[in-house]
Amino acid sequence: MTQRITVVGAGFGALTAVRKLRGMDAGLQIDLVAPKPEFVYYPGTIWIPTGLRKPEDLVIPLDNFFRRQNVSYHQAEATGLSEDGRTLHTSAGDVPNDGIIIASGGRFMRKLPGIEHALVPCGGIPATTEIRDRLRAMEGGTIAFGFAGNPKEPSAMRGGPVFEFLFGIDTWLRQQGRRERFELVFFTPAPKPGARLGEKAVDGLLREMAKRDIRTHLGHKMKGFEANKVVTEGGEFEADLILFMPGMTGNKWFDDTSLARSPGGMLQANALCQVEGADKVYVAGDSGSFPGPDWLPKQAHMADLQAEAAAQNLLAELAGKVADRTFKAELMCIVDSRNKGIFISRTEKGGRVLPGSVFFHWVKRGFEWWYLRQYR
Repeated sequence: MTQRITVVGAGFGALTAVRKLRGMDAGLQIDLVAPKPEFVYYPGTIWIPTGLRKPEDLVIPLDNFFRRQNVSYHQAEATGLSEDGRTLHTSAGDVPNDGIIIASGGRFMRKLPGIEHALVPCGGIPATTEIRDRLRAMEGGTIAFGFAGNPKEPSAMRGGPVFEFLFGIDTWLRQQGRRERFELVFFTPAPKPGARLGEKAVDGLLREMAKRDIRTHLGHKMKGFEANKVVTEGGEFEADLILFMPGMTGNKWFDDTSLARSPGGMLQANALCQVEGADKVYVAGDSGSFPGPDWLPKQAHMADLQAEAAAQNLLAELAGKVADRTFKAELMCIVDSRNKGIFISRTEKGGRVLPGSVFFHWVKRGFEWWYLRQYR
């Protein structure tokens, strides 16, 4: 009898799960549920505001991929889960399964007063194109860049891209000969921004900000925003454009399931990427809260590693075998500044920080091409 697996999402973790599943079982029925049949390469959106990328460069239609992988695509939003995980409820009807991998991403916590006055840099293509248009219309002024976390889920933050937007926009303004008309301010409640990247990385990032004459406002709890102002418990400052990355929590549809949740609202997973206490329900990427070191990242690379483990373990379970595949805790990124990149890696054995170079900028661009070709 043909086994039927449902994958929820169309991001890094979801598509990696599809590739892994199909590679291990050519006869498997794979149903994928997502609002749009497209993949957005979020790491490249850092270059949209300064013109190195256009939206169409980073939005990949998945029709060809689904056809090659023999995937049944359901254009819908997940709305709930029942029958001990065997029925996924969606906006287009129910989808039954013998096992399910949830990789539908996370949700930004937009609870701060006045957050509507800030643009969320990782809020997708519309957010980055608005940043681009706002930047091009500005003659000068103050641009504020910041991020915060989920106090109940320390790993549920995306600070790295904010550094890239900050340094990339600074470089672009300098290349245009307009930097002296702008003040750039970096703010975060954390006294040591980027601590999850390691002490060397924190020192390097702060040195880079000082070198670029970027003002910092660190270690003060956020109170909110006004139309042209950032307000913290340590003071406030004027800003003509505010880019702010809030902390993350789980998808709203998780509330309509009986799945175990972490204190921060994610799906609670074990080291095998199984949702705790659920039968053949797995999670990968930003949807889950996973065991590991306190610096365990929320990034595409980690989602891929978790998705591979989830796919292998689910198929093992369905075959009556022992699920024993764990994922490697690994942070790996290039903090790009539009013409250079700082390479940062970290594992449980230690970490490395390699200073900014043109080489790493082109490595990041080359990796984008290499990664996207499998979905075109």
